[in-house]
Amino acid sequence: MSSNSLVELDRLHLVHPVASYRGHERAGVRVLKSAKGATVTDSTGHTMVDGFAGLWCVNVGYGVDSIVEAAATQMRELSYATGYFGLGSEPAIRLAAELAERAPGDLNHVYFTLGGSDAVDSTVRFVRYYQIARGKPEKDQFISVEQGYHGSSTVGAGLTALPVFHQGFGVPFSWQHKIPSHYSYRNPAGQGAAAIIAASMAALRAKVEELGQDRVAAFYVEPIQGSGGVLVPPPGWMKAMRDLCRDLDILFVADEVITGFGRTGPLFACDDEGIVPDLMTTAKGLTSGYVPMGAVMMSDHLYETIADAAGDGTVGHGYTYSAHPVSAAVALEVLRLYEGGLLANGRKAGARLMAGLNGLADHPLVGEVRGRGMLAAIELVTDKARKTPLPAAAAPARRVFDRAWNNGLVIRAFANGVLGYAPPLCCTDAEIDAIVERTRMTLDQTLEDPDVRAAMA
Repeated sequence: MSSNSLVELDRLHLVHPVASYRGHERAGVRVLKSAKGATVTDSTGHTMVDGFAGLWCVNVGYGVDSIVEAAATQMRELSYATGYFGLGSEPAIRLAAELAERAPGDLNHVYFTLGGSDAVDSTVRFVRYYQIARGKPEKDQFISVEQGYHGSSTVGAGLTALPVFHQGFGVPFSWQHKIPSHYSYRNPAGQGAAAIIAASMAALRAKVEELGQDRVAAFYVEPIQGSGGVLVPPPGWMKAMRDLCRDLDILFVADEVITGFGRTGPLFACDDEGIVPDLMTTAKGLTSGYVPMGAVMMSDHLYETIADAAGDGTVGHGYTYSAHPVSAAVALEVLRLYEGGLLANGRKAGARLMAGLNGLADHPLVGEVRGRGMLAAIELVTDKARKTPLPAAAAPARRVFDRAWNNGLVIRAFANGVLGYAPPLCCTDAEIDAIVERTRMTLDQTLEDPDVRAAMA
C-alpha cells in the first residue's frame, strides 16, 4: 500500500494515543516501515537512530531473531493459556520464578498484566485489599508525586500528576493526592541534595498529617520521573522516602515501568539505593516492547496478608491475558539477552551518552543536562541565569521533534522544551556519538528559530 494511502486511512480511522486529534489529522502520520538494532526506517526510506527506544521500551533493540523465534515457537506449541481455573503455562511459571529471584528483597510474588497502566491499577486494588484484610479499611487515601506518571487508565491517570492526563476526564479522584516533586533544577528548596530530601520528607509528613495517618494507604513514586521530564532525584532521596513510609505505616509502591530492565544501569533502579518496596510495577523493558506485558511484584508480607484473609475464597482480580504464554516466552528470552551482555553494554553506552550530552552544556540553549544510565534529558532555556523556558510560540514539542527527525534522530520533545533520551541498550559507540552530534545540530537549528531568537533578545 502506498504511503499516501496509509496516511489517509490513518487520518480516517486510527485514533492515536496522547495526541491532538485535529492536529494529527492536519499533519498526517509518519509511517515506520522497518527497524534493526538501534535504527528505524520510515516509509520514505529515511533512517534514524532511535534515541527513545520506541516509547522507553525497546531496550534490547529491534529485529532480534532469537526473540522472534521464542515467540513463534511458543505460538506453535501453546498460543494461549488462561491463568483462571488454576491453570498455567511453563513460560509464565518460569518467568515469575526468574523475576522473583532477581527482584529486590522479598518481592517474591508476581502478578502479570498487559502493560504498565493496568499494573498500576492492579496495585491500587491489591493495596485496598491488603488494608481491609489487616483490619484498616479506613486507610483509603493515596499519595503520589507532582510531575509523576503512573499510566493513563482512569485510576492510574489520577495518580499521574501531569495536567494533560486530567483535563476533560474527571480525575484525579478525591482520594488521590500529591506532594511536590524533587525536581532539582527548579526546586524552591535549592539544588542541594540534603535540602531537597528534607523538603520532600516534610511535604509527605504534612500531607499525611492533613489527611490523617490512619487514612493513608500508599505512596507511589518513580525512581526517576520519566514523562515529567526525566527528573532525577538526588542520591538518598528514594531511601529516605521509603524509610519514612515504613515509619508512617504507609505502603511504598515503586513504579519501575520505565526504569526497569537496565534502563538506569542495574536490572532495577531500586537496586541503586538498596530499596525494597512493598509493591513494584514493571512493563516496557520486560518484553522489550516486542509483545505487551507488565508485572506487579508483591512482597511476602502483602501477599501473605491477602492470601490469609481470603482463605479458600476468591481474590476477585484478573485479566484475560494475564500470564500470556507467548509474552512470557518473549520475556524469558529478553531476560537472557540482558544478562548475556546487554546490561553491561547499556552501562558502557550510558556513560558515553551522559558524557556526550554533558559536553553540550555550554550551548546557549542548554539549561541542564540530567540523567542516569540510558535515561537522560536536556532542559532548554532562553536565559540560563533566569532558567527561562522556551516560549510556547516556539512550539518545542513539534518543531524540535521535527528538526531531530530530519537530522536522523528520534527523541522525545516535551512541550516545556525538555528533550528526552532512552536509547536501546544495544547502542554502539558510533550510534551514541550520532545521537549527541545530531542533538547538537538540532540545538543549533532551534537557536535560529525566530520565536526563540525573539525570546532571547
